[in-house]
Amino acid sequence: MVTGVDFIYIPTRDFEAASRFYTDVLGLQLSKRYGRAPGGEFETGNLTLQLLESAAIGRAFEPNPNPIALRVDDVAAARAELESKGVAFEHDTIDSGVCHMAVFKDPDGNVLMLHHRYAPPDA
Repeated sequence: MVTGVDFIYIPTRDFEAASRFYTDVLGLQLSKRYGRAPGGEFETGNLTLQLLESAAIGRAFEPNPNPIALRVDDVAAARAELESKGVAFEHDTIDSGVCHMAVFKDPDGNVLMLHHRYAPPDA
């Protein structure tokens, strides 16, 4: 019945600031800007990130505490690039035995993660 996931909602208090972070810092494409509410959609290649000001849709703002894993080819290189742009990471990069992960937050406190699986899924 379910054939995929189209988008995930990420709450923000300030869409313009969030938009600058997701485009200028993370390098994502803003594919759609909403007209009636401060929000828009950012493309990751396989999942759309929908950022929308919570107050505009009558919701209290609460940052997402669960990391959204953003796939990269090289976590160390991506982390170094983000750190050069002022992004602070929560802790050292994690090597789980099958993947590398580095956790950080967007300006609203939503948890994001750089992720690279280096072992086969059945490992």
